[in-house]
Amino acid sequence: MKTMKHIKYILTFSVLLAFLTGCNDEFLEKLPQDSLAETNTFESNNSIRAYAWQFYEMFEAHNETNRIGGSLRPGSGFGLNREADADLIQRNTNGNGVDYIWGRVIVPSADATYTRSYQQIRKANLLIKNIPTSSLDQGDKDHWMSVGYFFKAFNYFNLLKKYGDIPWLEELVTDVSEELYGPRTSRDVVAANILRDLQWAAANIKNNVTLEGKEIDKSVVNAFISQFGLFEGTWRKYHNLGDAAKYLEASAAASAALIAEFPTLHPNFDELHNNESLAGAQGIILYKQYNEEENWSNMSTTFRASNSTWDITRKGVDKFLMTDGQTRYNSPLFEGDQDSHAEMRNRDKRLFYMTPAPYKVTRVTNQTWISTGNPADEEFFGWYETNSDDLHKYLPDLNWRGNLVSRVPNFNQNRVAGYNRTFSGYRVWRHYNHLMTGTSSRDIADAPIFRMGEVLVNHAEATFELGQFNQAVADQTINKLRARAGVANMNVAAIDENFDPTRDQSVDKILFEIRRERAVELMAEGFRREDLRRWKKMDYASAIKLGRWIKAADQDNRVPIQNGATEGYVQTVPGTPPAFPEHYYLFPLPSDQLVINTNLEQNPGWN
Repeated sequence: MKTMKHIKYILTFSVLLAFLTGCNDEFLEKLPQDSLAETNTFESNNSIRAYAWQFYEMFEAHNETNRIGGSLRPGSGFGLNREADADLIQRNTNGNGVDYIWGRVIVPSADATYTRSYQQIRKANLLIKNIPTSSLDQGDKDHWMSVGYFFKAFNYFNLLKKYGDIPWLEELVTDVSEELYGPRTSRDVVAANILRDLQWAAANIKNNVTLEGKEIDKSVVNAFISQFGLFEGTWRKYHNLGDAAKYLEASAAASAALIAEFPTLHPNFDELHNNESLAGAQGIILYKQYNEEENWSNMSTTFRASNSTWDITRKGVDKFLMTDGQTRYNSPLFEGDQDSHAEMRNRDKRLFYMTPAPYKVTRVTNQTWISTGNPADEEFFGWYETNSDDLHKYLPDLNWRGNLVSRVPNFNQNRVAGYNRTFSGYRVWRHYNHLMTGTSSRDIADAPIFRMGEVLVNHAEATFELGQFNQAVADQTINKLRARAGVANMNVAAIDENFDPTRDQSVDKILFEIRRERAVELMAEGFRREDLRRWKKMDYASAIKLGRWIKAADQDNRVPIQNGATEGYVQTVPGTPPAFPEHYYLFPLPSDQLVINTNLEQNPGWN
């Protein structure tokens, strides 16, 4: 059995720095001056490992509030804010819609993605520069060089997928180096360099690392190659840049190696994001540990409080197949979406973990309830009793204090509780658990960083793009995920032009189903916007976002319905978004960088 790697923050960052510098409080300020770091840091495996800990803050994992130094990771909303920029998730804090979809993005004065990524690249280059002259044996040198190349590539990938052409710094530079003020390097060169460094790392890094701390090894590097190669290969194909096959082949090869290495998936999909410990969970390649004493998040609390404002859209719910492997449009098992209970029956298990099933109870006190007397109101209570437990998901829905919601959906406009609200009717429930009920913002569920669920859908898609996808590949990838979700296998030969009558006709029918599986498996994990960008399908997000089918009278005529109808699909953002602008596929460089480096040119359309 393959041993997984984990990130375990036992020491605070301040203690780590004391270890490296002999309690020199000015280490962070002095580190960029190089001499101190080169003198004291790169002469033993332990000191190098400690130096490398700083790189792991770039992994999103779960958010890191209440840690010394605050939240150090880029982004916010646990990836859901990015997904709200796409088509399957809606963020409801702005009744006018999100700026990215509605064409209201402006050039930022500064951008943390840009500055933090280059800070990390510089630190990686410092590591790469000093390892060859250290006293380590060659195997250790190769390993730590590989770790440096991995994190350099990781940060360059963040820049590449956001901005396109970006300055490539091959070696360590100082504040006065000419390279620091040079023009942007072409995407062709940057992408090729990322792949070069990752492939060197995969060939030279140690495998099955089990030391405490940050555990990048060969399987982690392969997982990243799987992700990067698919993104860059499909971006190149659909944005007409050429040379796509090289990256797709790298992705497919890395994914295939991992499929052989991790043949079994953890059987419970919900536990991937909601378990106190992912130790021993099959199919987890790299994860971050959380605990109540030293390192915690507010991940689950966010989805059990009044600030839970993310919903799945109508389109997102419709992505989930019926248990017979058919879509809701052609399966005899589908009973319609005009009954909130009926539409949940005979569905992919992942839907029940993504959004709570509808119910109604009579609340006696904040934390006690009795039945309404109508068995239909508690139809899905038994499902959760069978497929979950008291630490994960069950009904009725509770906030972090343990106070219950007497009905789901609990529409914000007609709410029965001010917490655990929904706007569309399908509240995001992906990261909801009961591990710390009664305690706010001190959540302890471990966070997967690379997992086989992503690798499997990467492999399915990359092989299709290479003309290699067939039933055998489907069985290796998609059908493993469907077995866990209680859905019948994909039968490639049975997918015809009518398999999904709502299919985008410009997308091959089989590829459309591969993309469906990706959407379902990775929903609410931060992938969807980047997927639409690389497929050049952001027009999907320009469609109206709808929610659950309701009768207005059932919600006291308070919940808005499409076209102002008395019954129909909820529509909380009025109007239709404009056509997606072509230049929005790349984001604008921050203006402060254009001032600092006059050789930089802004992305087209953002001047």
